[in-house]
Amino acid sequence: MSISQFDSIPNNVDLNSDRKLQKALLRWQPNYLDWWHEMGPEGFQADNIYLRTAISVDAGGWAHYDYVKMPEYRWGIFLTPRATEQTIGFGDELGKPAWNEVPGEFRKELRRIIVTQGDTEPASVEQQRLLGQTAPSLYDLRNLFQVNVEEGRHLWAMVHLLHGYFGRDGREEAEDMLVRRSGNEDSPRILEAFNKPIEDWLSFFCFAMFTDRDGKYQLAALAESAFDPLARATQFMLTEEAFHLFVGETGVDRVVRRTAELMMQDPNGDVRKLGGIPLDIIQRYINEWYSASLDLFGGEDSSNAATYFATGLKGRYKETTKGRYADHVALGESYSLDRPDDKGGVMTEDIPMRRAMNAVLQDSYRSDCERALNRWNKSLAKAGCPERLSLPSPRFNRLQGVFMDFAALPDGTPITREEWESKRATFLPSEADRDYVKSLMTKVYEPGKMANWIAAPAKGVNGRPQDFEYVRFA
Repeated sequence: MSISQFDSIPNNVDLNSDRKLQKALLRWQPNYLDWWHEMGPEGFQADNIYLRTAISVDAGGWAHYDYVKMPEYRWGIFLTPRATEQTIGFGDELGKPAWNEVPGEFRKELRRIIVTQGDTEPASVEQQRLLGQTAPSLYDLRNLFQVNVEEGRHLWAMVHLLHGYFGRDGREEAEDMLVRRSGNEDSPRILEAFNKPIEDWLSFFCFAMFTDRDGKYQLAALAESAFDPLARATQFMLTEEAFHLFVGETGVDRVVRRTAELMMQDPNGDVRKLGGIPLDIIQRYINEWYSASLDLFGGEDSSNAATYFATGLKGRYKETTKGRYADHVALGESYSLDRPDDKGGVMTEDIPMRRAMNAVLQDSYRSDCERALNRWNKSLAKAGCPERLSLPSPRFNRLQGVFMDFAALPDGTPITREEWESKRATFLPSEADRDYVKSLMTKVYEPGKMANWIAAPAKGVNGRPQDFEYVRFA
């Protein structure tokens, strides 16, 4: 499917044939650019950044790399093409034709799903807008900006659906996405994790690793949707999202590798003396961002999740992949769910599988995160460090779900609320931890150079050498 690159809005949805929709999006575009100038990366709008831009939806050669000023980036609307008519792959409507229009009975639910997903995209740009001023290398600075512009394009993907399928309500929701601000007391972003401040690069790498990875699983579930335009939009978003996860996973790994190197240099393993980030601080950052990201899945026992699955709105991870699930209707199955009992402990009960769809998605997410943890621990082992990093229990530090406000150690052992408060600084980053990490955040803009607290990447972007000039400052 060809992409019209020379229109004001690059697209492969034939906007020229729908003048009403085209005009609506062209009216929204200046407001988007105003938002970008106000809330996008501060201080770098006039610089030339070595960025990739989507030019195709084909698997091979889908992106073009060149120097671009971020406000001139070609944000567009790209849907994965369909070779054949799609059918619904799960739920009560299994096997029926997928929807090309919004069914009236599901209008409210679909709009809510699209708005919630869309709201996360500009939120992350806002959270990260000051990080460029303390980038540990030009490589990292460029990667930050690549993530930012693609989050902006993902907003365009959701706004296209709102404008194209939800009429006046959709247009109003699209405008509201440019009004809300991450962390704003009066008009915050919808999901709490997207209101958390990101003031240092360890937080950014953890966000990209854990919170963006939640996004991968949410998008993958929506890529199974019976609403075909949503499924096609999110499938292409996943193509771009893979890089964001790479930035997070390899970013934390590079911090861990550098910490291990510094530990081996000091007789007492004290990396603070050498300007590194201690492993216990890294562990507390993992605890914080992983638990906050688990909250984004919603309740593990959820009637809404059951409804979304039954009606075909949202599937499981890779729902229609051959051999992954034996039953795409999920009636008559159960899921063993841990939950608090009335004595301060934990019990297990079986609930209907459909009500556990958020928990099933969360299980896939946790397995993916454990794979990354194994990678980081291999880096520690290779360096000769006996210490290991770990994921906290799903019972730990939860603000959503069945363990909301449950007091537990990172390994899941229940404790009293008083014990939790007294030990909090041993589980989660303290102000002293954050201040120390921020004290290390000094910019390094010389090509090929790295800040002392992070290791160099294994290779450059798009085959470029590590000392490539990824950013050309104005």
